[in-house]
Amino acid sequence: MHPRDQTIYALSSGRPPTAIAIVRVSGPRAGATLERLAKKIPIPRMATHVLLADDKLGPIDDAVVLWFPGPASATGEDTAEFHIHGGRAVLTSLFEALASIDGLRPAEPGEFTRRAFENGKLDLTEAEGLDDLIHADTDRQRRQALRQLKGLLGDKARNWRQQIIEALALVEVGIDFSDEGDVSTELMAPALEKAAALHREIEQVLSAQGRSERLRGGLVVAIAGQPNVGKSTLMNQLARRDVAIVSPHAGTTRDVIEVQLDLDGYPVTVIDTAGIRETIDPVEEEGVRRARARAVEADLVLWLVDSVDAARPEGWLTESDAPVWVIRTKTDVATISSADATLSISAERGDGMSELMSALVAFASQYFGQGEAGFITRDRQRDLLRRTANLLQHAARSAQQGDELVAEDLRAAAHQLGRLLGRVDVEDVLDSIFRDFCIGK
Repeated sequence: MHPRDQTIYALSSGRPPTAIAIVRVSGPRAGATLERLAKKIPIPRMATHVLLADDKLGPIDDAVVLWFPGPASATGEDTAEFHIHGGRAVLTSLFEALASIDGLRPAEPGEFTRRAFENGKLDLTEAEGLDDLIHADTDRQRRQALRQLKGLLGDKARNWRQQIIEALALVEVGIDFSDEGDVSTELMAPALEKAAALHREIEQVLSAQGRSERLRGGLVVAIAGQPNVGKSTLMNQLARRDVAIVSPHAGTTRDVIEVQLDLDGYPVTVIDTAGIRETIDPVEEEGVRRARARAVEADLVLWLVDSVDAARPEGWLTESDAPVWVIRTKTDVATISSADATLSISAERGDGMSELMSALVAFASQYFGQGEAGFITRDRQRDLLRRTANLLQHAARSAQQGDELVAEDLRAAAHQLGRLLGRVDVEDVLDSIFRDFCIGK
């Protein structure tokens, strides 16, 4: 990353052309930039109508500007916003004017949010919540991300860390005054009680049935089966548009096709795979290999059959732990028994589709559990909380071996929560998190 004494700018709204575009400037020269282009610095946090103009380019646009002096801004630095008409020519002129100002440079991905984090406006869990909010595709994902952005886990982690530090202080006082008779014992007991209570609370969060991490990534459903059993037709029905080629010729689908669905607020990725069969065609063979691989990795497999002689999935999915639903297809053209099928449908005519959709929603609800109410949304968070809980548990066992070992366990536990919040020893994590943000964030 570049030095923080530089002022950055970027488009913070949608790709042009748009009705209105927002260009954000943050850093020590944000005020000077406003003075140069707007000819004044407006009243803080008050939208002000101005004519933007540059000495070399002349008038740029009839615009609205806002001024947020630091630290009372989103980034904690002096920040200016230019609300302009969202045409490409207007943006090009404004960016040309900004690029000509000494000390300004284009922002890197996530740099505005990273500066907010480094200036104490966000902790790392809240920054992760903001990233999740930007990428939320469903309402349940949005609600979960917003709760994280508002400090659902961060506030709790700060409280836990403070309590660990208080327990550590008691232990260290006991160590410092160990020559004062019973002082060490009197202080160690309440410290261990506090550590034990925290251990139980964190374990409760870790063992909750919620699957918040899964809600971020979504449920993966693979449509599999032999050629010409109706996989692509079902895929098109679920997507409500033609995303897969439907043909009577076997082997039409050669690659894996994916569609993102919103099922009652649950994010679901549906995969249409190549027909699974023995083949000597090298291209189709590769499609079959990919189909098997994706079906094995899926969270639910819909195995389609259209006759009593159709192969069952057991021989194809021996490496998968995912549940497999046998879906009887083409009920509009055949009347074979479907006693061993989970559901029967005609994707062509739509028969049974409402029942299938209801079953998928019910499965997703069970799969995600109380995911959106959970505190943990990322594997990184779960891992650090697990380490914290283990250290708190170990502190109780260390009491018999010496107060210094208890103090070290508590100190390490506080350190893990500091890493969770992004306040200590996380430089290697920051780049990987913030580079996934869009430029204007």
